[in-house]
Amino acid sequence: MGRQINVALIGNPNTGKTSVFNALTGLKQKVSNYPGTTVDKKEGVCKLPRGLKAHIIDLPGTYSLNASSLDENVVVELLLNKTDKNYPDVAVIITDVENLKRNLLLFTQIKDLRIPTVLVINMADRMKHRGISLNIPLLEKKLHTKIALISTRQKTGIDELKDIIYNYKEVPTEPCLDTSRIDPDYFDSLRQAFPNQDLYKLWLVISQDANFGKMSRKTLEIEKFKTKSISELKRLQQKETIKRYQFINSVLKVGQTVDTSKATGLRARLDRILTHKVWGYVIFFVILLTIFQAIYDWATIPMDFIDGAFASLSHWLKEVLPSGAATNLLAEGIVPGLGGILIFIPQIAFLFLFISVLEESGYMSRVVFLMDRVMRRFGLSGKSVVPLISGTACAIPAVMATRNIENWKERLITILVVPFTTCSARLPVYLIIIALVIPEGRFIGLSYQALSLMLLYLIGFGSAIVSAYILDKLLKIQRKSYFVIEMPNYKVPLLRNVAITVVEKTKAFVYGAGKIILAISVILFVLASTGIGRQFNEAEYLVRMEVAGENLSEEEIETRIASHKLEHSLIGVAGKAIEPVIQPLGYDWKIGIAIICSFAAREVFVGTLATIYSVGQDDEATIKNRMKKEINPVSGVPLFNFASGISLLLFYAFAMQCMSTLAIVKRETNSWLWPMVQLVFMTALAYVVALIVYQFLK
Repeated sequence: MGRQINVALIGNPNTGKTSVFNALTGLKQKVSNYPGTTVDKKEGVCKLPRGLKAHIIDLPGTYSLNASSLDENVVVELLLNKTDKNYPDVAVIITDVENLKRNLLLFTQIKDLRIPTVLVINMADRMKHRGISLNIPLLEKKLHTKIALISTRQKTGIDELKDIIYNYKEVPTEPCLDTSRIDPDYFDSLRQAFPNQDLYKLWLVISQDANFGKMSRKTLEIEKFKTKSISELKRLQQKETIKRYQFINSVLKVGQTVDTSKATGLRARLDRILTHKVWGYVIFFVILLTIFQAIYDWATIPMDFIDGAFASLSHWLKEVLPSGAATNLLAEGIVPGLGGILIFIPQIAFLFLFISVLEESGYMSRVVFLMDRVMRRFGLSGKSVVPLISGTACAIPAVMATRNIENWKERLITILVVPFTTCSARLPVYLIIIALVIPEGRFIGLSYQALSLMLLYLIGFGSAIVSAYILDKLLKIQRKSYFVIEMPNYKVPLLRNVAITVVEKTKAFVYGAGKIILAISVILFVLASTGIGRQFNEAEYLVRMEVAGENLSEEEIETRIASHKLEHSLIGVAGKAIEPVIQPLGYDWKIGIAIICSFAAREVFVGTLATIYSVGQDDEATIKNRMKKEINPVSGVPLFNFASGISLLLFYAFAMQCMSTLAIVKRETNSWLWPMVQLVFMTALAYVVALIVYQFLK
């Protein structure tokens, strides 16, 4: 096994840190959580010269080491804890050439920790356009570091960065300035009290209300040290920040020149349009409509191909494999179950593609700013838009994204309403039901089906907003907050970044859903193929007696037998038991089973029906065709008609139906109260709305 070093990528938000991470690691990356937290950890591997490998950790974006959120705490804790297996051998600070002054604050703080610290100045391709020139040798000398001037867009400077990382032991570790000069007497007494500890690490632990692993107050016995009051510590922090900026200004004064005549007004003109109090909302609405239309139009061909391929695969397996329980399990359980989720890969990939493009271009920050005007009236912050929009991918990272909301009341309300947002797990349910019950046709160039999908997204978002307003009135928690957001420059999205995002997120969705669906498909098949009593065991005899005078073909009789066995199987008995509860909504026992199973994950609904409808079927009919043929035994009309379809769509629009979301809400709120409130309220609301709609439409 070759040598390996730890490399931490650190930087302010919007400096292109993810682009650098992607350039170094490509697809050799994975996303997990830091131990004991719900903060995302991205890590990958980069090959360096002479067989050396770099284990690259992309740390959450932070403006400084004065941690004020869970994300920032993770950064500080790792940098202070030398016993952590991910403690960096070298820290790589990513900065943006247009915001160097602000970005260097974090760089000077990390230099004080005496870790080999490399400075990466990103977006070098913007220098000529913005009239910026840099004296790199002088900056390296003044900042005591090695500098890599790179452009991930033009793919320049990456090899130089790899060389610097490889030779990290040559990077100076001396600090940029002496922090102790902000209060010499205090720092001298601190040095005397803890002679064996690094002074700046001590200062970080003392000045912040946090517990940083092995550097905890208890270990250091800091509580015994006569420290300053919180207000005095805050004043010293401010004094430290001022001193750092004085140093940064003096360095940039000689190391950077900016031709102000090159400044362009394009960004200002675009902002005036995209954040306009009227046109801003119109443009955002048009963008959403375009996305949903594209999801339908572009994905049709690959979806039809996948649907037909899995139906053919099931049929082929039955022909080539010896008949028996194992073949039936594979052909009627596992393959249809997986086909029921893989069919939606094209549409989910397109959804992630559009979200990634909006984020990469810088437009998403404008949406957050725009929506703050609306959110404030409903007890939310503009920052709540980020979790609500993230919720279109998955509610779990969306709930985690609320950590950026400083105010607890706004954060709690956002956590509670995020599951109303239509996530990609609901998408398979929506798409299959819309295809069945919404007629094809167009209105001003937009298909009825795309408009229906758009309406469901708006219903979800509207429900979140209304619920937030009610919670704001009910929750007696004091609120005092300020909305601050950085507007990044507009950029043409990097194709590489977009592609990696689409591949990784789609892969995570398929793998995550696939494992659940595979397990549930096997369980469902066993339950659907097993039964007790005469009705199941003597199904063939009973059905043939029943249809003796009906002059049916052998194929029709076999279908009747399969249907009879399914109805009297273990799963059929369970479904029949809950049927009285769901019948007023227009559902039968098969849909009831699918709804219960989908509590593991919403997308399981389609896979469950695919498995149930495939049991005992020998034809190549696709899941959509089988669902279309289903007849409601009570009314005699197609089971999936307009009334029952709309009822089902609205049920899933409002219902929680996700164990993982409940678990993450419990973890983020540190209480079972809030997830239980969510589950009971959303399920009751979904049932009542679905009931009213079905009874009205039927």
